Amino acid sequence: MIKKFNHLIQSVLVYLFFLIGRILGLKTSRIFFSNLFCLIGPLFKSKKIIKKNLDIFSLQTSNINKNLIIKNMWKNYGMTFIEYVFLDYFKSQNSHITIKGEENLSEIISGEKTAIFISGHFANFELMSMEITKKNIPLATIYRPLNNIFLNPFMEYLRKKNICKNQIKKGINGVRDTIEFIKKRHSIALMIDQRVSEGENINLFNKLALTTTLPAQLSTKFNIDIIPVFIERDSKDQFKLEFQKKIEPSNFKDKIELSTELNKVLEKMITRNPGQWIWTHNRWK
Repeated sequence: MIKKFNHLIQSVLVYLFFLIGRILGLKTSRIFFSNLFCLIGPLFKSKKIIKKNLDIFSLQTSNINKNLIIKNMWKNYGMTFIEYVFLDYFKSQNSHITIKGEENLSEIISGEKTAIFISGHFANFELMSMEITKKNIPLATIYRPLNNIFLNPFMEYLRKKNICKNQIKKGINGVRDTIEFIKKRHSIALMIDQRVSEGENINLFNKLALTTTLPAQLSTKFNIDIIPVFIERDSKDQFKLEFQKKIEPSNFKDKIELSTELNKVLEKMITRNPGQWIWTHNRWK
């Protein structure tokens, strides 16, 4: 009962913030909420988890400024949060984003092949699936529902309306749904940077982390190429999206070897712009 009450209070605050954001407009609300998250974010998320994650990262990456990474993370967190109520704007516009690597989508756009798109929670990660669907690529995305039952329906509504109408809930039933979409010649998009209890222990920055092997399993079983996608926010709050070269399952002996390669791809993405990755996840629990 207490948990439900807390979720209710949280959802009321979020809806209030969303309303304030729409009133302020995109530019002003980005400034306001980036500063707000820098102020209040550390009060709600464990500093110990962030420190532990950055300590692991720093062992493999020299000359990093941890305080700057944390500050940039909270700023990006705040902007991404309020941008949910402007997804309709992003859907109708192209001026906010530049795209690199479109040649890697030629066979998919033509309908000759499908793909498994993988990435992590970088910048405004929701825009990656949005841009794929804008290219008229049949797509289904795998997502983790929010624990807050008062907030999750609205977030699902925003995603289905503006990002991708085919939303697959993470879990056993979600795997079945994913296979059905693959059989219907849909591409699949999912994030691979969160800890999953059913995953395998695979190195990430030279430390074992529970890692999803789902993309590797699907890729191998159905002989579908994997396309990594990277997005980052620039200093003017425009976005750069990159479709990287395909990874072919036939080049790997099993799901562990392929999943290890995907973690290496993820490492490179994080290293490119560590301030725009979400370090609050307990990735190496």
